[in-house]
Amino acid sequence: MFPAALAALLCPSCAAPFDARPPAGGTHGAPPEPATPGEVPEPAALSGQALVCREGHSFDRARQGYINLLTGAGTAFVPDTAAMVAARDEFLQAGHYQPLAEAIAARAAAGLQPEGLPPEGPRPEGPRPEGLVVDAGTGTGYYLRALLDRAPAATASIGLDLSKFALRRAARTNPDTLNLVWDLWRPLPLAAACADVILVVFAPRNPAEFARILRPGGTLLVVTPLPGHLAEIAIGVGLLGIQADKQEMLVASLAGSFLLAQEEDVNYTLRLDHADVARLALMGPAGHHVAADAVAARVQSLPEVSEVSASFRISAFTPVPVPPVAARRRPGQEPRSVSGRANGRPPGPPAASGT
Repeated sequence: MFPAALAALLCPSCAAPFDARPPAGGTHGAPPEPATPGEVPEPAALSGQALVCREGHSFDRARQGYINLLTGAGTAFVPDTAAMVAARDEFLQAGHYQPLAEAIAARAAAGLQPEGLPPEGPRPEGPRPEGLVVDAGTGTGYYLRALLDRAPAATASIGLDLSKFALRRAARTNPDTLNLVWDLWRPLPLAAACADVILVVFAPRNPAEFARILRPGGTLLVVTPLPGHLAEIAIGVGLLGIQADKQEMLVASLAGSFLLAQEEDVNYTLRLDHADVARLALMGPAGHHVAADAVAARVQSLPEVSEVSASFRISAFTPVPVPPVAARRRPGQEPRSVSGRANGRPPGPPAASGT
């Protein structure tokens, strides 16, 4: 199903890889059965309905197809609700953001490397697929689906999101993707230099972790709205405003880890009826703060069909070159941070679970 994605995955509890076979005897800490040299782990790492690491830590696979890697008592962040996700899915499936999805797919597909990693620099163990895409904040999987439809057939993919409601839909949209519940603000449960492309569409950004998991020469694609996006309806329906210096802040936030390589603006006009506008208001961050009945009342003041500006920027970043010695460190060999956690590897058992 997704063997190449499993090869990049690390256990969030102990940083061990996920093997093709669960530990011998099924006991914690027992050595795994030996794999054939050069073998890519097969989905047998999904033992029944659980994902099992080399040290025996097990993570259940939901019947809807996603896997929750968060353990413990919760995360400090609030995931998107079922209502927000439903509104977003209906809006996207109507095709309103299809021009954006096509532009993202074209840009991201160009960053995939069928030849795999260059000879220099770090690489994960095992054979390389044609490419690995990590969709950080995958949501319903809409933009990743557009990319996978355009990418080489052997492209592997991992989708990360905090909302189990979003991942239920993502697993249906992208059944061959490894869809994982994860908090993007935490160290990512992925091997160093495993990804060819990281996709971040209207989602949180973790520069240090993105730099760690992206291969040398890989591409980080960040999509943000531009000032003027949805301006015709923003105030009327209570949408959050867009900062005038948003792009400058984006580049500054990634400085030290990434260099801006290219920018592409996507601008067009949407024609939205009242139901479209209501979905748009409820599907984003404002959906955490406004009630559906309040939005329904507000849209009544709009024309039956509104012409609305859609304005986005796709920013392509490349990683800042890392000195050879530092680049070859494995996660467990890196210097300790001030918190005592090894930089570049997943944490111990997370303290929270809210999904």
